[in-house]
Amino acid sequence: MTDPLTEVVTLLQPGAQFSKIVSGAGSWTVRRLEAGQPFYCVILEGACRLEVDGQEPITLQTEDFVLIPSARGFTMSSLDAPTSDGIDSSTVSFLNGETRHGIQSGPPDVRLLVGYCVFGSPDAALLVTLLPELVHVRGESRLAALVQLVVDESREQRPARDVILARLLEVLFIEALRSTAGTAASPGLVRGLGDARLAIALRKMHESPTRAWTVAQLAKEAALSRSTFFERFSHAVGVAPMQYLLAWRMAMAKNLLRRKEVGIAEVAQRVGYSSASTFNVAFTRYAGLPPGRYAREQVQA
Repeated sequence: MTDPLTEVVTLLQPGAQFSKIVSGAGSWTVRRLEAGQPFYCVILEGACRLEVDGQEPITLQTEDFVLIPSARGFTMSSLDAPTSDGIDSSTVSFLNGETRHGIQSGPPDVRLLVGYCVFGSPDAALLVTLLPELVHVRGESRLAALVQLVVDESREQRPARDVILARLLEVLFIEALRSTAGTAASPGLVRGLGDARLAIALRKMHESPTRAWTVAQLAKEAALSRSTFFERFSHAVGVAPMQYLLAWRMAMAKNLLRRKEVGIAEVAQRVGYSSASTFNVAFTRYAGLPPGRYAREQVQA
C-alpha cells in the first residue's frame, strides 16, 4: 500500500547541517529568524518555553521533541522570561562544549540538543506545505535516540556517512510526523492521515495519481457526503482536495523532469494528464515556466 508520508519525506531529501547542545539557567530569551530552515530540538533535561511566530507558546519538558519543517521566526526562553524581541548577548557563553544562556555558573535549568537540516529537493517549499507547521511530540524516547544517532554520525567521517545521515533523517522525520497523527496536529498531511476516512482518500490519490479524480469520487472512497468530505479534508489538511492533488502531481512531475529519464509526454501521462499540451498549460500556470524550460534549468543548476 502506498504511504503518502514516506513519499513526501523521501522527495524532500533531508540532509544534516549542524547541531549543538544548549543550556539555560535563570532568566533568558533567544530570538531566531532562520526562515525556511528545518529546525528540530529534543529536551535532554529540564523545561523551557517555545513560541513559533503565528503559534501559541508551548512548554517543553524532558524528552519532548519539536520539529519545524520550515522555520519562521521563533523564540525560546526560560519559563519565567518576559516576552522579548531580542537577546542580551552578554548572557551567552560556551561552557564545556555547550552554549549557555542566562546565568553563566552553576547547574542549568534546562539542557537541549538543537539542530538544523537542509532539504535537498529544489521543490522543498512546495512539499513542506503538505506538512504541519509545527510538530511537538511528548513521551517518545525513540525520537531522542534517533536524534543522538544523527549527531554521532554527523560528527564522524566514516564511510558512507552522507548516505547514512540521509536515511537517519528520513526515519527521524517520518517517526516525528507519524507520532503527531490525529486532531492534535496542525493542519497538513499528517493530520489528514490521522483521520481514518480522509486517510483512505489520501492514499487513493497517491496510489492512482493518474486517475481523473473528482471531489465526489474521493468522498465516495472515504464514505462521506461530498460536502462533509470537502469541509473535513480542507480543515484537516489545510488545502482543498483538488488543490492537494494538484500539488502532489506537480511535485511528482518536477521530480521526473529533474531526472530526465522520460520525455515530457511520458511525464504528463504519469501524473494524470491526457496530453502533453494540457500538462504544459497546467505546469506553466503552477510553476511559472514551461516543463521543458524547467528541466533544462535544473540540468544547468
